[in-house]
Amino acid sequence: MILDLLRHGETEQGGLRGSLDDALTDTGWAQMRSAVAAAGPWQVLVSSPLQRCARFAGELGARLNLPVQHEPALQELHFGDWEGRSAAQIMEDQADALGRFWADPYAFTPPNGEPVEAFAERVLAAVERLGRQHAGKRVLLITHGGVMRLLLARARGLPRAQLLQVEVGHAALMRLVLDDNGQWVEER
Repeated sequence: MILDLLRHGETEQGGLRGSLDDALTDTGWAQMRSAVAAAGPWQVLVSSPLQRCARFAGELGARLNLPVQHEPALQELHFGDWEGRSAAQIMEDQADALGRFWADPYAFTPPNGEPVEAFAERVLAAVERLGRQHAGKRVLLITHGGVMRLLLARARGLPRAQLLQVEVGHAALMRLVLDDNGQWVEER
């Protein structure tokens, strides 16, 4: 299976979006359209149900005449009390907590947020299901930065503490290939 990962484009609001259901800006739409213009072809489209992914997936699916499979388990990490706040805002009153999260997101959970371990379990289980469902196919997954960081960090063999060091810009398009040993490998 070939799994192309596409992060959503720029959203109307800044900061940590997590489970907030923000829309794309005009720039975000343009970023995503540009990212897929020379890519593909895909046999399967899968999307997070959040509108910053799902609305573009619907547009692309209509253009390619492919149905979109919405996968709730591939939503972004829920940042709890930090959702909707920028790093600068969090630094004003929770600098130590933010530093601990950036240093090792598995060891520190944002207040009232989703533990990264639970996030990783749900994302990896969903990707494993996709691998079984769509073996031998080219799949485009339209998702979030955190989901992509997790999958890319695993494919790169990075230690868990380095999860947030994986760079994933808006509308980044990256490819993973499931090898003969059942391991995801990043194709550059």
